[in-house]
Amino acid sequence: MIAQMKWVERSFRSDLPIGLFPGVVERLRGTPARLDEIIRQLPPEFLTAKVGGGWSIQENIGHLLDLAELDEARLRDYLARTVTLTASDMQNRMTDMANHNGRRVRDILNEFRQSRIEFVHKLENLTEEEISRSALHPRLQQNMRVVDWCCFIAEHDDHHVARISALARVLRDTSEPSAGL
Repeated sequence: MIAQMKWVERSFRSDLPIGLFPGVVERLRGTPARLDEIIRQLPPEFLTAKVGGGWSIQENIGHLLDLAELDEARLRDYLARTVTLTASDMQNRMTDMANHNGRRVRDILNEFRQSRIEFVHKLENLTEEEISRSALHPRLQQNMRVVDWCCFIAEHDDHHVARISALARVLRDTSEPSAGL
């Protein structure tokens, strides 16, 4: 299995064609459904299991929900023509303190789905001029237009979906009885 690249080691383009925006929005819309498809096949004990000191499946989903607040703030930044986007908490304190493992996964996923529906609705109502607006991404130290930033969010979603799938595989592999016993 190929090791997944760390999120903070990724680089991103800032020159996507505006015509890619509808497809990027569809990727964002589809993340809750992809998560639902993965977790519906898993036993409940897999959802909160920690592997290698990282977040559980449920905490990864909760992290995406936690970032909805940042996404909304950054969209407001773009619409207000702010020069620099709101910075993220790179220590992810919100996720670490949220106790997502103490909640029902369905509640977390439903909240994420509702939040994402509202966010996508706002994106669908942007004009071409608004989608073309640019602001400095504080961690990457590069200007990103709304279309580029939305692709960044979709890539972050994909990063966590891939992480969740990998966790599910590891948990399945370690819970299967040894062959021939």
